Amino acid sequence: MTVHDELDTSLRRLEATMKAVNLWRMDTPEPGAFDSQEPFCVDTMTLPQWLRFVFIARLDALVERRAPLPARCDVAPALEAYLTQEGVRAGDRLLLRQAVEEVDRLVTEN
Repeated sequence: MTVHDELDTSLRRLEATMKAVNLWRMDTPEPGAFDSQEPFCVDTMTLPQWLRFVFIARLDALVERRAPLPARCDVAPALEAYLTQEGVRAGDRLLLRQAVEEVDRLVTEN
């Protein structure tokens, strides 16, 4: 199995986890929200929106093209901070953190 195949599996796991903890269904951000220059588009999107519409979408595109992956990925700490701030249940935080840590690891260790 290639890193792209493993990453695809991990992205599907992240998507399923977001759905399971009710963080997948949301409005699509306005087109201008994608032009943000801030990390994680914090000024224009919630972190779950960014995960769904930017992070997963961009990595899916790289997987589909079998393109080179970014040199580094470290999303899990930002996700943990967001989920804690939002008061997400500890069990749901753990599931989401594990799913994102797996994506971080696959991209970074590539």
